[in-house]
Amino acid sequence: MTSQTATQTPAGSRWATAAGVGVTVVVFVAGLTWAKWVPYVGKAFDAARTLQWSGSDILRVGDVQPGDAPSWRAATTFFDAYVGAIWPALLVALSVSACVQALVPHSWLRRLLNRRTLLSSAMTGGAASMPSMMCACCAAPVAVTLRRNGVNHAAAVAYWLGNPLLNPAVLVFLALVAPWQWTVTRALVGAATVIAGAALVARLARQRDAAAPTAVDLAQLPEPAEERGAATRFGVALLRLCVVLIPEYLAVVLLIGAGRGWLLTLIDPSQRHLLVIVVSAVLGTLMVIPTAGEIPILHGLALLGVSSGVLGALLITLPAVSLPGIAMVARSFGWRTTLTTAAVVMAAGVVGAAVLTVL
Repeated sequence: MTSQTATQTPAGSRWATAAGVGVTVVVFVAGLTWAKWVPYVGKAFDAARTLQWSGSDILRVGDVQPGDAPSWRAATTFFDAYVGAIWPALLVALSVSACVQALVPHSWLRRLLNRRTLLSSAMTGGAASMPSMMCACCAAPVAVTLRRNGVNHAAAVAYWLGNPLLNPAVLVFLALVAPWQWTVTRALVGAATVIAGAALVARLARQRDAAAPTAVDLAQLPEPAEERGAATRFGVALLRLCVVLIPEYLAVVLLIGAGRGWLLTLIDPSQRHLLVIVVSAVLGTLMVIPTAGEIPILHGLALLGVSSGVLGALLITLPAVSLPGIAMVARSFGWRTTLTTAAVVMAAGVVGAAVLTVL
């Protein structure tokens, strides 16, 4: 009887693993079909027919103008518009993250994404990011789960940055409704940021990886017990993500919404010097927007006569990283790695400014 049980246990374990991976794939495909793929196909056809972008500038929702003082109305109108735009993708991201945490063997992710070199790991993470097409904040829970499961910094950072910067739908939207120079700048600088930038961040963070985790590090939280059922493990993982990540994320979104009137004053159409480009790169890195939200913002700034340098900086930094996203990944990435990633994105914004100016 003992030998029979021993021979059946591995088979049962393999079946359970296959079932868990299958459920994760179904959640991934069904969720993204609902939240991303089908809506984006519709938007692409609309853009191809009209050659215009139908979305509005989220930074000015609630009739907020440059110089307006922070207010609760500014905060809540921005919060409502932003959450209304991204909640389906955020729900899918949390569900996929919980599935990966609870149902997929951690060693599988490490074998898939951790390559022999940092550059190849970054390329793999960037490629894995393209089908999900999320904004930086919605991609953050998945990136957190990847790090918790032992995926290296290069692949995890590339996945986080690749979702917004290498989003194929946004590249199509840009090609349809914006000057071709915008599309080329986004594709070239975006790919370099995701691959070379993530590899650079990982190299700088290598000592951090070897250090002992702190007591507040998200990676230090206990894993769900293996003897628990799959549904229980999923529930525990989902609850942990919601409790740890969502409150601070929503609080920072409210804060940015309240102060956006002051932030808009930092972009002065009459100024053309390098400092304005640097300020724009910093501002774009901190701001939070939904997927493709940079398109109406840049269209509006272009009509105001903002320089190509500022447009190029925002074309890269607005979608790539945000202050709420930074808050979400900092525990699992480490603050040093997270801030280094933000600095790399700011530098990429300056490069984007130079490329778009030349083009």
